[in-house]
Amino acid sequence: MNLATAAAPIPENPPAWSLLDEPQEWDSFGREQAAQAGVWESHIMLQGMHCAACSLTIEEAVARVPGVQSVQVSAATHRAKVVWSAQATKPSQWFAAIVQAGYSAIPAGDAWDAEQRKQQARTTLWRLGVAGLCMMQVMMYAWPAYTARPGDLSLEMEQLLRWASWVLSLPVMLFSCVPFLRSAWRDLWRRQISMDLPVAIGMLVTFVVSTMGTFNPSGLWGREVYFDSLTMFVFFLLAGRWLEQRIQNRTAGILNALFNRLPQGVVRQKADGTTETVAVRRLHVGDCFQVLPGEAFAADGVISQGQTQVDEALLTGESTPLQRQVGDAVVAGSYNLQGRVWVRATGVGQHTRFGQIVGLMEQAASTKPRSVQVVDKLAKPFLLAVLLAAVVVCAWWWPSNPEHAIMVAVSVLVVTCPCALSLATPAALVAAAGSLAKHDVLVRDLQALDSMNRVDTVVFDKTGTLTQAGQRVASMQQRSDWTQGQALQLAAALAQHSLHPYSKAMVVAAAAMAGANPDRLAHVVLPSAGALREVPGQGVVWEGEAHVQEHLQVDAHVLHAPVRLGSAAFCGLHDPVPAGQVHVADARGWIASIALDEQLHPQAAAVVQALQQAGMAVHLLSGDQVTAVRSVAERLGINDWHAGMAPQDKLAYLQALQQQRRTVAMVGDGLNDGPVLAGAHVAFAIGRAVPLAQARSDFIVLSGHLQAVQQVYLLARKTQRVVRQNLYWALAYNASCIPLAALGYLPAWLAGLGMALSSIVVVANAARLGRGLGALPA
Repeated sequence: MNLATAAAPIPENPPAWSLLDEPQEWDSFGREQAAQAGVWESHIMLQGMHCAACSLTIEEAVARVPGVQSVQVSAATHRAKVVWSAQATKPSQWFAAIVQAGYSAIPAGDAWDAEQRKQQARTTLWRLGVAGLCMMQVMMYAWPAYTARPGDLSLEMEQLLRWASWVLSLPVMLFSCVPFLRSAWRDLWRRQISMDLPVAIGMLVTFVVSTMGTFNPSGLWGREVYFDSLTMFVFFLLAGRWLEQRIQNRTAGILNALFNRLPQGVVRQKADGTTETVAVRRLHVGDCFQVLPGEAFAADGVISQGQTQVDEALLTGESTPLQRQVGDAVVAGSYNLQGRVWVRATGVGQHTRFGQIVGLMEQAASTKPRSVQVVDKLAKPFLLAVLLAAVVVCAWWWPSNPEHAIMVAVSVLVVTCPCALSLATPAALVAAAGSLAKHDVLVRDLQALDSMNRVDTVVFDKTGTLTQAGQRVASMQQRSDWTQGQALQLAAALAQHSLHPYSKAMVVAAAAMAGANPDRLAHVVLPSAGALREVPGQGVVWEGEAHVQEHLQVDAHVLHAPVRLGSAAFCGLHDPVPAGQVHVADARGWIASIALDEQLHPQAAAVVQALQQAGMAVHLLSGDQVTAVRSVAERLGINDWHAGMAPQDKLAYLQALQQQRRTVAMVGDGLNDGPVLAGAHVAFAIGRAVPLAQARSDFIVLSGHLQAVQQVYLLARKTQRVVRQNLYWALAYNASCIPLAALGYLPAWLAGLGMALSSIVVVANAARLGRGLGALPA
């Protein structure tokens, strides 16, 4: 084994990396920042990381590259976000810095990422298998020494068993231990430190001491051998690492399923009618490309040939397959379910809705919350303290028993791994983000999960958030000789010729009352000879023919032209009437009045009630008129509401709440919600929110389901419990095991088991957050 290869010099600009210096490649793993021309935010996947100290090492190496403005590395997702200036540096330069630091990197979304993860898992499994097989054989040879009574084993037999154990330990050292030894050599070569350094020192010291005991039993190190402890704690460490990889890969797979949703290549039609296969990033607006059944659409576009059904569930929350034919729009990332179609691209890369979603998710996956940053900064000092503690413990025990002193120091080195502590928070946050992604909720900032747990006030926008597009019929009043059904049918017959939202509401209400399709109402009331016209802003009138005194028959009622549907003034009503009403009248006078109000979001009432029962104060802010806002507030049971508020008024109201030491979550969707979303502690963008609202939000609810607010609250509480459990476990583990190891009560093999279990417990506990979301308990 040649460990020096880990520190071999690398070329300054390898050919594989120089391909990434081409500007057309940058869109595939990053996007240009809108606020600064020429400044890019790129996302990459890292390999070779094992702890928080690794993330700090990579951050320091990349930050030293001229032109890199900032870098963040997540130890939980093994993803990095690099902000760099295209005028001052190129991707190949900071990729080289990562490799020079002893790690490897590939662009985020690269097709090889999943394959490399599988290869890494297979290699770890092979190393684990070799360590396990050798461990069992070594234990078989060590067992007689533990159970034999004095005189049962001859010196020759005892020596033979030691030789056999030494031979079986060689594959463990030369193959199974390679990741630890290589990483440790890299750390020493570059004068840095990571988790693998103390572990590798423990492995080497144990093997050297045992080898000396085998070859020179009467020497300084004595005749005791620890091959069984060595193989056991290597096996436990590898088992822990393998299980940890599997759990993390399962969590990362949820996010990768989104990141890698687009195909790698598409068939594009050339100008002469022939076709060619090109990479997705080579598509341009106006290109015509082919999409086969089962494939994802590689760009936003319009179908130019063929028809099919599409699945847009991930992007819009619409679970029902949607029919698409020539002229219909399709979105990148949705799936073609039926026939082959040709699509003309209207948006590519980061300019698609899918690209915006991926950008938001990548930002969250590579973001480190403040609590994680604090723990990461403590990782390197902690590891240095571990090395110092091992030296002190060894010096303490040395005068009485040098052999025991060395093994106690090894136990201290192995047992004090800070992995569990460094993974306690990020593992839980990433698992929670993955769980939300499965429910069409994108987490833009992981820190918001922690902030959401402290929220005590929720502020809702009205239009498009608590209410849906359109109106509904709330109540009716009609003349005594008319039934409600007759009056509503007459209103609907007139209204179906108008595009006004009030008209649509009356047609829908009449259809529901009659149990018929709205299209069937056209022939019910109005004769074909009648002349209808719409007066903008006032209503609809049926005037009849100019040369005939025409009547309108509705069951037993005979109406005289003109018959009007609209405002009170338009219908000739002069008495004061409540706002928000539509009236019906003919030449003889008033027939009916229909009160309309906004249609509530189906989940609004349940969500507001659940939040209030959870102890939260709920406020409603809207720029709409007082009557409309009051109606919505009363129907939802919201006491604190304000109407006619401009964006600056909403922001001032929010800041007033914050000055009262309230932690506020803002829920909105519109352009005018941008300032108040940016000012809130936690911000939700609901449904097809405009890009500005999404850019200022922490959570983006693609499906438009308002229940996501209470689901996020529930998950935030659960996440905090998991984080606390992880931290308590990690601290309790270190607080109990370090003294035991220092006092000599914790052998090396048990220290290795403890170290492996500590990380497994933390990651497995965090993985519980990915099982799904529930409703907020009443």
